[in-house]
Amino acid sequence: MTGLPICLFLILVGLAGLVGLVMLATGTTRGELSVGGVIGCLFMLVLGALGVIFGIPIWHGRRVTVAFDGTGVWLHNGRAQQVVPWAALAGVGLHWSQMGRTKQYSVELCPSGPIDDRDPVLWALVRDEEPIGPGLPRLRYRLPVAPGSRDVLTAAVQQWSPPHLWLGEAQREQGHLGRPDPSRRPRR
Repeated sequence: MTGLPICLFLILVGLAGLVGLVMLATGTTRGELSVGGVIGCLFMLVLGALGVIFGIPIWHGRRVTVAFDGTGVWLHNGRAQQVVPWAALAGVGLHWSQMGRTKQYSVELCPSGPIDDRDPVLWALVRDEEPIGPGLPRLRYRLPVAPGSRDVLTAAVQQWSPPHLWLGEAQREQGHLGRPDPSRRPRR
C-alpha cells in the first residue's frame, strides 16, 4: 500500500496537466501560448496515466493477505480464502530475479499431487513451467513477495513449514514472476 500515495500524486499531476491543456485550448491562460507549456502539460498527462496504470493493480491487491501456520499457507484475496496445506506440498522455495537495481522475489509452492487450477483464490498463482527440481511438478503456485517483505516471509516459511520441504533460495531469469494464464480463470 505504500505505492498507492505515489500513484495518487501522479494522478493529481495528470489532472493538473489536463486542466492546463484545457486552459490552453480555450485561451483562458494569461500570456502567450508556448511550446514549453504544452509539452509540460503533456508530460503531466503521461505521469497521470502512469499513476493510473500502476495504481489499478495496487488498488485491486489492497485486501490480499498471506498467512502461515502449522496447517499451511493461507491466502485471502478480499472475497474468498483458501489454504494450501503443508501436507499437500512437495517443496517450498524462494526465487528471485534481478530487475534493474532491485530484485523481485517469489515463494514457490510445489504441490505433491494435482491442484485445482480453477480455484477462485489460487488460479492467479498457478504457473506451468519446467520443474524447479527433480521429482517436482510443472504446475505450482507462485506468490509474489512485496518489496521489503523477503526476510519476514522467509522466516515465516521456515518457521511453519516442515524442514524437509524447504528448497532454499534460487536465482531465476529476469521477469520470472510472469502473469497468470487467463484460460484458468474460474467462470462465474
